[in-house]
Amino acid sequence: MTQLAAGNRIVVGVDGSEASMAALLWATRQARALEADVAAMHAWEPAEPRLAPYAPASARPTAAEQRDRAAQLLASTLREVFGPRIDNAVRAVLLEGPPERVLVQQARSALLLALGRTAHGQYGQPAIGAVGRACLRNATVPVLAVPAAARPVSPLGTAEAPRLIRSGAA
Repeated sequence: MTQLAAGNRIVVGVDGSEASMAALLWATRQARALEADVAAMHAWEPAEPRLAPYAPASARPTAAEQRDRAAQLLASTLREVFGPRIDNAVRAVLLEGPPERVLVQQARSALLLALGRTAHGQYGQPAIGAVGRACLRNATVPVLAVPAAARPVSPLGTAEAPRLIRSGAA
């Protein structure tokens, strides 16, 4: 078996969703098997809030406040996945920029890029979002889409099992 170089890592896109948590957990397990590190990446962009022009300036979050919120999201996601003790092989990385560009750039020297995806395109949305599609198109390393853990859906009603009808039978 071939030994991997010491600098190997798996880049994981983290956005706080259940799907990205599943990707982070998968990447950590895989990294142990490959003796690699995990870079849990959250990319953020300063956004202009959609407020009325007459809204007070204090209602508009500053870039520093937005960065702090992004850092809190990354930290809380890591705590939710790992609990109080984060795996030593996992490094939290917060970068400013469009997520699709940041993830593709950071994954260039990685073993692979792991992203979360919804179980089956829930709520009429595609299973992989715009960032994931851009990463699939532009990444120079393998991109793995890890499905979110399936949650039990509360039944709206009872449905009968489909019946098999044979042709020619009355």
